[in-house]
Amino acid sequence: MNVLRGMGGPRYRHQASNGMPYETISIDPLTPVIGAEIGGIDLTQPLSDAQFAEIERALAEFQVIFFRGQKLRPADHLGFGRRFGELHIHPAAPHAEGEPALMRIHADQTSKRANGEGWHSDVSCDAEPPMGSILHVHTCPPQGGDTLFASMYAAYEALSERMKGYLDGMAAVHDGEPVYRGTYANFGVADKPSYPRAEHPVVRTHPVTGRKALYVNRGFTTELLGVPPDEGGAVLQYLFDHAENPLFQCRFRWTENAVAFWDNRCTQHRAMWDYWPHTRSGHRVTVQGERPV
Repeated sequence: MNVLRGMGGPRYRHQASNGMPYETISIDPLTPVIGAEIGGIDLTQPLSDAQFAEIERALAEFQVIFFRGQKLRPADHLGFGRRFGELHIHPAAPHAEGEPALMRIHADQTSKRANGEGWHSDVSCDAEPPMGSILHVHTCPPQGGDTLFASMYAAYEALSERMKGYLDGMAAVHDGEPVYRGTYANFGVADKPSYPRAEHPVVRTHPVTGRKALYVNRGFTTELLGVPPDEGGAVLQYLFDHAENPLFQCRFRWTENAVAFWDNRCTQHRAMWDYWPHTRSGHRVTVQGERPV
């Protein structure tokens, strides 16, 4: 990633996957670091091999991509996700009736919480966390409800060389128990006897781009392994704060029937619940990933 120096300190520019132009879709980057809106495509229609390849390439290049005006039916949404791999089943969240891979995302005036209020990478507590998540929002509040996304490539690359050396080879615990127990009771979802817990490298290498990304998040990461608890807790707190730096972020303003597709292997995100008592509602399809290395 290139570092741009100027007023306010360093800024970071995304690294293009290659120099080839896009031919079947249009690209409108949100920031120099992360995020792009994709145009010229209808996700309710079957994708050609060329369209699919360019969407896949755009995801690798921009880390999170957005599509507007997509009136997806459940079959369209699920089918689009399956083009990228086997679908992941959430260990706790409610889903559409008869469709365990179609997770419900909903908050209204009766809600006590909203999905994704804190910074996290989806279900990083799984042994094989999701590769990517595809959220379709069909009902938007009149104001608010944005989602923030942060590049963990940028977060890693902005660390000092001393900190990179300290973190090299280190692992961390990601625990779903404190996150999920009792969380979905308002949806009528009963708790399971246990929830996933896994150990992952603090810095992971992306299997497609080969780039290194910081892989700890405030939502799920509970401890660093191989160091005293007080030291690990202090370092984790620093890394959480560092990863949430606005310089690494883009912000997406939702509109009706917009779609966001983010790569969980190199991003974190946070949904803003600043629209109560209004409603924000949609569904998420998540693509299975691999064990981080």
